[in-house]
Amino acid sequence: MPSLFRLLAPKPRTIERESLELELPDGRTINLQRVRDPRARRLRLSVDERGARLTMPLRASLANGERFVAEHGDWLTKQLARFQLDGVPALEREVSAQMPLRGAMLPLQWQQGRFARLQYESDVEALVFTLPAKAGDGTIRRVVRDFYEAQARVDVGRWLPRLLADLPRAPRRITFKMMSSQWGSLAPDGSMALDLSLVLARPSAFEYVLVHELCHLIRADHSRAFWREVEARCPHWRGERDYFHAEGRRLKATLRALCGKAG
Repeated sequence: MPSLFRLLAPKPRTIERESLELELPDGRTINLQRVRDPRARRLRLSVDERGARLTMPLRASLANGERFVAEHGDWLTKQLARFQLDGVPALEREVSAQMPLRGAMLPLQWQQGRFARLQYESDVEALVFTLPAKAGDGTIRRVVRDFYEAQARVDVGRWLPRLLADLPRAPRRITFKMMSSQWGSLAPDGSMALDLSLVLARPSAFEYVLVHELCHLIRADHSRAFWREVEARCPHWRGERDYFHAEGRRLKATLRALCGKAG
């Protein structure tokens, strides 16, 4: 029976977000996401491939938030520099001539048609983007995301039968998400989530992440026994891990630039 105190306790307020313009000490202007979170206990600044964020407790005043950001302006500038990724492609209709897929930049052709779709022409290793005349940016981003998920499922479907041969069971289901820091996860019920930007990586790196998560069906930890399972199926896993250390932020930022924010 649920506790009476739980029933009477007020429900926590929802997280509130707003985007603000902020001038940095070096004169640049950036977008800062200000988040009021009922779980927050203190002011906190963070930076990732999505940009800068100020998290505030519900009772914190706007003046305290502004003062906190000003006091940490130099730190914020340095952190943003770490995530500054030159060359991340922005997709422009009938202008962009390439799109990334499986560790390569493929030629991209644009054409007008009744239905919005993005196709991979395997015989010429090129992409064809078909769009109605009135299709907007939202349609383009949705089509790109759907295309990448379909391609990622093709890759997983090609690798999975071989990898499942000596595993105790198959994943309950596999979903693709735009993850901030992780590349994959396996829930206790056997559901697997993979980062959608893996389809932009070289295929051997994508397969390593799949192997890593599948091995959690055998060992839920990261013990030596777990890594022995990984090595038995992916002997070059260290090189793939190094690849993600070098290219991971760019992969995630590229996907975000092409598909927008995670939904």
